[in-house]
Amino acid sequence: MKVVPRKLSKDVKTKYLDVLYTAITSLRSRDEVKKFLRDLLTESERIMIGRRIIIAQRLLEDKSYVEIKQELGVGVDTIMRVHKWLEDENYGYEETIKKLEKEYKNRKWSEKNPGTSGFAQLKRRYPLHFFLFNLFDELNKK
Repeated sequence: MKVVPRKLSKDVKTKYLDVLYTAITSLRSRDEVKKFLRDLLTESERIMIGRRIIIAQRLLEDKSYVEIKQELGVGVDTIMRVHKWLEDENYGYEETIKKLEKEYKNRKWSEKNPGTSGFAQLKRRYPLHFFLFNLFDELNKK
């Protein structure tokens, strides 16, 4: 049965949302968050949330509604709704997007420095398992 938020008492809404926020903040890693959201939300819901975050990024980059609509294939109503949330005084989107951009910069640094990637670490830790990879890497250096 679908829940209509306006029909719930403030205490019940607070209880439900507190459980959600506490569950999310208890997660320690990206992998835990990924597994939790995969179990909690449908693929469509996860994509819609991701798209809203990208819309917020584009709006903060001063992209026009037309540019965002063409890039992401979203409706103007969705862009306006996200824009309205951005203008809200809670600043949740802005803070999250700043952290997201920092995370992407760290990932790009890791990609530029392959010695820090997970695969490179595995190759160093288990050289015999990756003998052929390591051999080809050495041949390419020469």
